[in-house]
Amino acid sequence: MMSSFEPVILFFVLGALAGFVRSDLKIPGVLYESLCIFLLLAIGLKGGVELARYPLSDLALPALVVVAVGALIPLIAYPVLHLVGRLPRADAGSIAGHYGSVSVVTFAVGATYLARLGETTEGYMVVFLVLLEFPALVIGVLLARRGESNTPWKQVLHEVFVGKSIVLLLGGLVIGWMAGAGGIAPLDRLFFDLFKGVLAFFLLEMGLVVARRFGELRRAGIFLIAFAVFMPLVGAGLGLLTGWWLGLSVGGITLLATLYASASYIAAPAAMRIAVPQANPALSIGAALGITFPFNLIVGIPLYHRLAQSLHPLGV
Repeated sequence: MMSSFEPVILFFVLGALAGFVRSDLKIPGVLYESLCIFLLLAIGLKGGVELARYPLSDLALPALVVVAVGALIPLIAYPVLHLVGRLPRADAGSIAGHYGSVSVVTFAVGATYLARLGETTEGYMVVFLVLLEFPALVIGVLLARRGESNTPWKQVLHEVFVGKSIVLLLGGLVIGWMAGAGGIAPLDRLFFDLFKGVLAFFLLEMGLVVARRFGELRRAGIFLIAFAVFMPLVGAGLGLLTGWWLGLSVGGITLLATLYASASYIAAPAAMRIAVPQANPALSIGAALGITFPFNLIVGIPLYHRLAQSLHPLGV
């Protein structure tokens, strides 16, 4: 029964249901932070171990292409939000930055889903995850504050480049790359064998958070809800075509589509709070976490995988 359904997603559903029926279920804040640190480090370590198998020179062109295409996403999102949705410039720029950046947890669920199906992926996908975290945030700030000269760039760039997600992902990536598979082997049981269980706990908390945020999004109106479904499909389309053009595997194409389809709710809110304080965070976090995150988990990732399977045999 439901053999193709990734079990960890059911923990997200459980958390959401518990939140909607107003259960007293809670994940302590300290535990949530610990789970977040674990996941970021584990993803970085795994990516670093895989990265050690590739010459770094081979990654330069793919990385440049992936970042360049990723930069298009906030540039597409902004006019839709500002001109079609009639949102203020600050809100439109902030939301565009959230959607141009990426969700580490969505990436983790996508990788887990593919591993369960036996799909292999390029180990350097984690490099793309790290690189896509910050360019869109800078673009989002520029869009939101066009013509203004008092943007606190020093604080913004500090938050973007040394925030916990980048430090842990990049740090884990470097450690894994330097140590290699043999050096990391003694840590396998902690970081890799327990990964899926920790992800399940994290998704349980995400379900609770989504239930709490849903009311805010409902008050924002139908346009933002529609945008939160439309934009992931646009991003996924760019990811599918880019991954296919780069000659990635089916799993690699799926993961790139998943990255482009995701929206940040960890790094982006912190950066936008500093750079665009006049923007309403309930709109960006509500759309990214309340609609886009569950959409990608339940509908998007399986859909992107099927499309990647259809696209891959066509060749470049």
